[in-house]
Amino acid sequence: MKITSSAVSLNVEDVAASSDFLRRHFGFQEAMAADGFASLTRDDAGMNVVFLRRGLATLPDDQRDDHAQGLILAFVVDDLEGELARLQSEGVTITMPLTSEEWGERAFQVRDPNGVIIQLVDWNG
Repeated sequence: MKITSSAVSLNVEDVAASSDFLRRHFGFQEAMAADGFASLTRDDAGMNVVFLRRGLATLPDDQRDDHAQGLILAFVVDDLEGELARLQSEGVTITMPLTSEEWGERAFQVRDPNGVIIQLVDWNG
């Protein structure tokens, strides 16, 4: 097997709201979109983020009504404090303050309009 690209797909109520949040606050660009679907990319992200509208008929029955919860969309960044200050200045609510773990991880979290958790991380361990 050869993997040529990666994506994470998240079921949400409002695809446009989540797509707009990642574009506006995290510099993603919309690569593809259709009714109930948006695929976002960044040259440096290493994966696409795909939003699918809950209830979409193309999803299998056992996934159709699931909501993206129980996961964290994490991005490792170079300037964690700078990103925190930037997001605060843009009016984004910080839902988990900057924390430091004994193993060297530092992180903070925000949530998009659909409740998707986005965590920015750096490692100093």
